[in-house]
Amino acid sequence: MRLPKLASVFVFLGCLAAYLMFVKRHYDGVRPAISKIPPHFPHRLGLSGSPKRPTSSEVVSGRFQYGVMFDAGSTGTRIHVFKFQLEDNEAPKLAHETFRAIKPGLSAYADDPEKCKEGILELLAVAQGSIPSSVWSSTPLVLKATAGLRLLPGEKATHLLDRVREVFGESPFLSRGDSVSIMDGTNEGISAWITVNFLTGGLHGSDTPTVGMLDLGGGSTQITFSPQDEKTIQTSPINYITSFQMFNSTHTLYSHSYLGLGLMSARLAVLGGIEGQPLEGSSTELVSPCLAPEYSGQWEHAEVLYTVKGQKAGEPIYESCLRKVEKMLYRKVKNAGEAKDMEFYAFSYYYDRAVDLGAIDEETGGTIKVSDYIDAAKRVCNGMAVTPGENPFLCLDLTYISGMLQELGFPKDKVFKLARKIDEVETSWALGATFHYIESLRSQ
Repeated sequence: MRLPKLASVFVFLGCLAAYLMFVKRHYDGVRPAISKIPPHFPHRLGLSGSPKRPTSSEVVSGRFQYGVMFDAGSTGTRIHVFKFQLEDNEAPKLAHETFRAIKPGLSAYADDPEKCKEGILELLAVAQGSIPSSVWSSTPLVLKATAGLRLLPGEKATHLLDRVREVFGESPFLSRGDSVSIMDGTNEGISAWITVNFLTGGLHGSDTPTVGMLDLGGGSTQITFSPQDEKTIQTSPINYITSFQMFNSTHTLYSHSYLGLGLMSARLAVLGGIEGQPLEGSSTELVSPCLAPEYSGQWEHAEVLYTVKGQKAGEPIYESCLRKVEKMLYRKVKNAGEAKDMEFYAFSYYYDRAVDLGAIDEETGGTIKVSDYIDAAKRVCNGMAVTPGENPFLCLDLTYISGMLQELGFPKDKVFKLARKIDEVETSWALGATFHYIESLRSQ
C-alpha cells in the first residue's frame, strides 16, 4: 500500500530534524574547553551571547573568593593568584597563592608599548590554569604599576597602561575601569603593611601588636608603621598620616614613599647620572669613587646603557663613597621618630643585599642590624683597592642602604627581620592590595 504524498513529506522532515539534533549534540560534545581557547579571549568582547559580568555583590558571595593581582614593578612584572576562604564576621583566610614573575618591567616597552602584551598574556595563562573556569567571570583582575611607570613621562605610561587595559578587557576575568592604574607610592607602602600584619597576625586582634615595614625597590622606597605616640601623628607632615578601615577595624598609619630613592635610582644618582634624562653632550660615561679604581664596565638602567668607571681617590674607598651618598641623601629623608623603637620587617633589596653578604639564608631569611650593613660596606669598599670583587656595585649599594636607614632615624644597633615569605606567602604589597580591592567591591 502506497503512502500518501503528504505523509511522505512529514516522514522526511522528521528524519531531517533527528539528524540535525544528532549533529548538534555531537558538536557540543567535542567543543574544546574554555581554558584552551586562544589567548585573545574572543568570548569576552561583548558579542551576543557573551557571559554577563557579575555585580560587585556577586563577586564576593561564595565561600571562596579568588583575586588576581599584577605587580608591574621597575625591573619585572609579577602575578599573584590568591584564593581566600571567606568567614562570617572574620578576616578572610588565605587558602592558596600562585606566584610567577617575568622580566623586564613594563617600562622597558615605553617606546613600543604593543610589545608589553605578550608578557601580560603569558601571566594571564598562569591565572587561567590556577582558577576554576566556572569562577573566572567573578574573579577580580587588577594591575598596579609602581615606581618604574611613575618615573616615566606621563604619555608613555598612559600608552602602556592602555595596552594592558585592552588585554584585560578581552580576558575572561572581572575587569573594571579601575583595574589598571599606577599605584601611589604611599598606597604601595600601606598595602605591604597590610600584607605583613595579616600574615603575622597583627590584623586579627589586639593581642598581637602590629609591626613596621620597610621596602626598598628599584625606583622607590617605603616606610610604614602604626604610630603609638600621638606626638608622631601631630608632628608628621599631613600627607604622611593616613587612616583606613579593614576587617571592621580602623588603622592609622605613618606611611611615606620616597620616589627616586629606590636602590637602582639611587645608584644612578650616586654615580652622577640623572633619572630619565640623557647626560650633557649625550655622554653616558659615569665615573665614581664608589667603584674599584681600575674598574670599567657597562650598566643598563631605564633603557640607557652606561659606561661606568672607578676613580682613584686620596682617601679610603668607603669614606669617598660615603661622602657621595650623604650628599645625594642630604635633606631628602625625614627621621621617622618612634619607628626606631618598633619591630620592623625589611624587604626586597634589603633582603637581597643581606643574602649577597652571607648574613642570612636565601630561602629562610633571618635578622640583620644596621651596623652589619655598615661593617660590610667598609669591608667590601676598602677591599676593592686590592680586587674589584664579583659585584662591582656592592660597595655603593651597601653604603647607600646603611646611610638610608640612619637617615630614617634607625640606630646602628637596630635589628630588622628579613623575609621573602611568611607562612610560605610572598611578603609583597600584592596581598594587601588585593584585600583592599575586594573590600571595595563589598562596599558597592
